Amino acid sequence: MASLATNPSKKAIRDSDSQTTRSSSGQTVKFARRTSSGRYVSLEGDDLDMSGEIHGDYMNYTVHIPPTPDNQPMDSSVATKAEEQYVANSLFTGGFNSVTRAHLMDKVIDSKVSHPQMTGSKGSACGMPNCDGKVMRDERGNDITPCECRFKICRDCFMDATKGSGLCPGCKEPYKIGDYDDDDDRTDMKSGRLPLPGIEDSKMDRRMSVMNSNNNKSMLLRSQTGEFDHNRWLFETKGTYGYGNAFWPQDGMYDDDEGDEGLQGGMVETADKPWRPLSRVIPMPAGIISPYRLLIAMRLVILGFFLSWRLQNPNEEAMWLWYMSVICEVWFAFSWILDQIPKLCPVNRSTELDVLRDKFDMPTSYNPTGRSDLPGVDLFVSTADPEKEPPLVTANTILSILAVDYPVEKLACYISDDGGALLTFEAMAEACSFADLWVPFCRKHDIEPRNPDTYFNLKGDPTKNKRRLDFVKDRRRIKREYDELKVRINGLPDSIRRRSDAFNAREEMKMLKHMRETGGDPLEPVKVQKATWMADGTHWPGTWSVGSRDHAKGDHASILQVMLKPPSPDPLMGCADEKIIDFTGVDIRLPMFVYVSREKRQGYDHNKKAGAMNALVRASAVLSNGSFILNLDCDHYFYNCKAIREGLCFMMDRGGEDICYIQFPQRFEGIDPSDRYANNNTVFFDGNMRALDGVQGPFYVGTGCMFRRFALYGFDPPNVNKMVKNGDQETHALKPTDFDPDLDVTMLPKRFGNSTILAESIPICEFQGRPLADHPAIKYGRPPGILTVPREPLDATTVAEAVSVISCWYEDKTEWGDRVGWIYGSVTEDVVTGYRMHNRGWRSVYCITKRDAFRGSAPINLTDRLHQVLRWATGSVEIFFSRNNALLATKKVKFLQRLSYINVGVYPFTSLFLIVYCFLPALSLFSGHFIVRTLSVTFLLYLLGTTLCLIGAAILEVKWSGIALEEWWRNEQFWLISGTSAHLAAVLQGLLKVIAGIEISFTLTSKSAGDENEDAFAELYMVKWTSLMIPPIVIGMVNIIAIATAFARTVYSSTPQWNKFIGGAFFSLWVLTHLYPFAKGLMGRGGKTPTIVFVWSGLIAITLSLLWIAVSPQKSPVAAASSGFQFP
Repeated sequence: MASLATNPSKKAIRDSDSQTTRSSSGQTVKFARRTSSGRYVSLEGDDLDMSGEIHGDYMNYTVHIPPTPDNQPMDSSVATKAEEQYVANSLFTGGFNSVTRAHLMDKVIDSKVSHPQMTGSKGSACGMPNCDGKVMRDERGNDITPCECRFKICRDCFMDATKGSGLCPGCKEPYKIGDYDDDDDRTDMKSGRLPLPGIEDSKMDRRMSVMNSNNNKSMLLRSQTGEFDHNRWLFETKGTYGYGNAFWPQDGMYDDDEGDEGLQGGMVETADKPWRPLSRVIPMPAGIISPYRLLIAMRLVILGFFLSWRLQNPNEEAMWLWYMSVICEVWFAFSWILDQIPKLCPVNRSTELDVLRDKFDMPTSYNPTGRSDLPGVDLFVSTADPEKEPPLVTANTILSILAVDYPVEKLACYISDDGGALLTFEAMAEACSFADLWVPFCRKHDIEPRNPDTYFNLKGDPTKNKRRLDFVKDRRRIKREYDELKVRINGLPDSIRRRSDAFNAREEMKMLKHMRETGGDPLEPVKVQKATWMADGTHWPGTWSVGSRDHAKGDHASILQVMLKPPSPDPLMGCADEKIIDFTGVDIRLPMFVYVSREKRQGYDHNKKAGAMNALVRASAVLSNGSFILNLDCDHYFYNCKAIREGLCFMMDRGGEDICYIQFPQRFEGIDPSDRYANNNTVFFDGNMRALDGVQGPFYVGTGCMFRRFALYGFDPPNVNKMVKNGDQETHALKPTDFDPDLDVTMLPKRFGNSTILAESIPICEFQGRPLADHPAIKYGRPPGILTVPREPLDATTVAEAVSVISCWYEDKTEWGDRVGWIYGSVTEDVVTGYRMHNRGWRSVYCITKRDAFRGSAPINLTDRLHQVLRWATGSVEIFFSRNNALLATKKVKFLQRLSYINVGVYPFTSLFLIVYCFLPALSLFSGHFIVRTLSVTFLLYLLGTTLCLIGAAILEVKWSGIALEEWWRNEQFWLISGTSAHLAAVLQGLLKVIAGIEISFTLTSKSAGDENEDAFAELYMVKWTSLMIPPIVIGMVNIIAIATAFARTVYSSTPQWNKFIGGAFFSLWVLTHLYPFAKGLMGRGGKTPTIVFVWSGLIAITLSLLWIAVSPQKSPVAAASSGFQFP
């Protein structure tokens, strides 16, 4: 157990010894460890009698550790591993007006933890008397014995011994590293396979000393800078190296398949290779794009003449009908221009993954070790409610991230649990435990996709393209382990409830016993809080199932747990006897994984998802500071394990320094084959977004987006010509003021908060995210090879700082949410955030990969789909009435990009005109009039020309976007359905917010965990009533009644006027055809419609019909015969 004040990093301490601010105070750490007997043992060996506490949550014992060199008794490697183990096994909590605490957890989940990187991973029992601690473990999970006598000792007892006498409690001798070899550690010189440090289980890593010995052979292998001395190792072992410092394997050494392509014993070509770009822009074929633009221009001209003719030829017999139709047609033409004109410049792009690998992952003259020179990437996953977002779905997403094809040491995954639920916490811990097998299995057999649920449900032959003979056996074992994982995660709610009930009953018994001993009234009811308990028998600091103060939704402390500590910088190969699967020759390391639940308190506006994402931005800046951030929803997973590399091909290419984000298209699973409600939205993702890629870049649409961290901090893109005019400055890190001249250094806390570590990380992430300066044309880049240095290990002080920056008070009086990070004030914070970046001059790129980068789920139920569209449309209305309206954009936004952003804020208002236009055919049938006086040849020619241009443009758009014609038609149908329901409601809600200040609240879209025994499309047939269904139902019923009424009137008329009926009926059928998917949704699976549907629709339709009869009574037969329109 530990309690930490907010402290600076070690770097900050070296730079300044006298800082006294909140984030830069002197280093004061409070440590105490809780034993299984309930006693607390300090690091000095004194017992702190705390047995009187019922819960035994926290007790502080202060130890002042001045940051001076003379107070460092341990060797740095031992201190580092001890600190890493402490951080990885501690649950950090804190918040407003509270001390940051580190709760040392002996047990995270009920099941066994095996991976040495994971929280709760412990070694053997400590050999000290009366100590229940566990021995430290190395990267491979073996016990670390600091003394040559191999006396097993835990971290705390080891620190006590070294601070005291410095003698080993086992042999009573000073700590030193013995010069002896293990049989299993001897190098196989005959095969020529020499183990590099960190790859094999070296003695130096397993037995570390706190004393420096000049006679120690192992320590001599370290250079004066602390790095491994490759030259000395090469001399002493008589090993051989190939090109650079990378060991060159002989042919057949690893029993590769004969058909496997490789270098076959040859050397890497040392001659300079021609410089190649990482990405290419592929223009659209002229045979498609030129006619497409021509048809758009022709339709624009025809629309102009048509509207001019309509204004010059009013229908004097029904001016009200003419006015309504003309106003609607003018608005539809304006809306069509906003939507169509930005589509004039679509482009395709391609990436060169082989070139990326050669530049960043292969040994070169500037990177002889062959370590990856790629920048760090932080991945964000957000979840808020485990009831609507099943933990199993989130766990599968996390597993796909941990198994992604990217350098392990460069990755860091963060999950934001905005609900602070223990269920999510333990589900993530279970996922990390299963990742110990799943991730190496994916690497060994090149598995795609790397979501286990999706992979095991794939149809087809799983052995296709698999060359290893043990694949079937491995897959069977992994499938069995995954089935057990699903059982454990699905059983967590009951497990947590039973555990909490047992501990609460124990507390009640203790309270009753205490009352009897103190002579209390036995009839008085026992009042014990119904707490939620963790697996180690302590209170969960987040939300309890029975809410109470400081433990309810919207009122709990900050929680941060490093569930998987940062991996070692070099590959760690598996062995045959370590796991149930043989992972020999497979890297078994896992990326860093952090659980984060930001602090929430009553009275604070936490800004929903945008606030949670900003908390992750700050926490990740302190812990890992990846130059790029990729955010995913909890139900979107990696379908392509190389997606990150695909995105970096644009970011790290020449000219990529001004790219703010890479947006990937959203692809969905579980959609019905007919895509009844246009859930795939391919017209938008493959049409509109691809077209914007040729202008200034696509919108940010919430998930599947890779950001440049520096762009999220609110800076303008670098002005290359201005920054490189002073010589070779482009290869050096710059200060924040170099990017924003108006930014005063003293004002950094006002913009970013008062965290010194966060402020120091800004120029670092900018510098590391630059393209590689490997070509004279790259004027703004970084030198090759500088990112091959391992990152600094985590310490308790750094993690405590991360807890501080996710507190609810941190954003007060800063620019977070206004200029920095995700922007607040809209339910569609994604579009606003992307717009702000484009408004500062950044550009974005749309990355469509051959294999879908990500896949997720979408609501296939009609009600859920309408509510989803309602949320998007309401956000657009908010944008229209805010300062984020593109009409107010700067000159840095290109004209076509500005039109597209204007359309984002305008499109919901089309519903006002669309709903009127859908009633016009029925009104025409009821009244016997039409929108024009007569169906003249001019009107029909204009109508025919506009329709033909529309059809031709649609066919060509389908051609260059790659979508199917059926998908285009489904999109048109749902455009009318949503336009007459959700968009109309969004306009009304937006106006209420602007005029009356009524806030809008939305619920999360439920994600299905998927049941193998249920129908995959069961939700499609569920009918859940919502008021959004009323307008489409009324439109459909009124048009059906109008057709029936007009038909009966025509049939029974003495002089039938069939031309009147055909004109109105044609447009009514056009409306009903678009509403067909909506009608099928109301029928459900068995064709049954809820009674309330008929009640509402019947009442409203009859009321409107009676109202029309009262306003415009039926004319006499003679007058009716003389009125109306005639076919020419």
